[in-house]
Amino acid sequence: MDNNNYTAINWNVLEDQIDKATWEKLTEQFWLDTRIPLSNDLGDWRSLSENDKDVVDKVFGGLTLLDTLQSQDGMSSLKKDIRTQQEEAVLNNIEFMESVHAKSYSSIFSTLNTPKEIDDIFEWTNQNEFLQYKAQKINDIYHNGTPLQKRVASVFLETFLFYSGFYTPLYWLGHNKLPNVAEIIKLILRDESVHGTYIGYKFQLGFNELTDKKQEAMTGWMYDLLYDLYENEEKYTHLLYDKVGWAEDVLTFLRYNANKALMNLGMDPLFPDTAEDVNPVVMNGISTSTSNHDFFSQVGNGYLLGNVETMKDSDYDFKF
Repeated sequence: MDNNNYTAINWNVLEDQIDKATWEKLTEQFWLDTRIPLSNDLGDWRSLSENDKDVVDKVFGGLTLLDTLQSQDGMSSLKKDIRTQQEEAVLNNIEFMESVHAKSYSSIFSTLNTPKEIDDIFEWTNQNEFLQYKAQKINDIYHNGTPLQKRVASVFLETFLFYSGFYTPLYWLGHNKLPNVAEIIKLILRDESVHGTYIGYKFQLGFNELTDKKQEAMTGWMYDLLYDLYENEEKYTHLLYDKVGWAEDVLTFLRYNANKALMNLGMDPLFPDTAEDVNPVVMNGISTSTSNHDFFSQVGNGYLLGNVETMKDSDYDFKF
């Protein structure tokens, strides 16, 4: 038999059961932004102050940039170093959903903003030094890093860097405003919770194969990267939130999620912040549960193609 023969993927013979479990979770969670009635939030949007609107616009501009990076460069870089054929299929799914996420923000913009305002948002996004710094930092790792470094960068992006933007819609949801905009964010959060745990798990498999010396070097590199990204994120957060007085609350939220990213990678938390320190209104909103309603419904806070179980940390409680 020719050893160069192309190999058909066989989902009935699995090297890693987590690949199949993750595929099933992601496909059960499939959604599209076009099913969320964003126009129902226009009344709330018009009631916000100009500063509050500006924060919403800019955080969604930043989220669009990061999801674009993840869909265009992130998953393709990870696919170069897969451990199983099924892993590539899972990463293909993640890559598509990152594109859905990026498009969702445009749906929000087209509902809430004028064409001129949308142009201004994207101009600001593409020129902002702090956004560009973190995008370029992560992208450089995707193109030049080792397989394990790429996975660290992906988990930091999905479980940490997105969250300075996620804070805003979760805050407004907790104050009974913009519920449909927030529903899109909750659906994205539900996806990201799976993406971060799955890619973090794949990192751990490779990390545990390293020698003690290489593990020590990788751990040092990882924490140095997180410090660097957090320092930039502090500046970005103050730029966005000082004018509405939320910066310190957002930074607490960021530190909490930085710890979650490290935990996804099997590492110890870095910051003292816990869930109890985060604004309880936002912590309540961060729950990835979503109500079930008819696929063609025009009301409700989430639609599902089937009965989907909420992702729990224990679903990815791996023992090595």
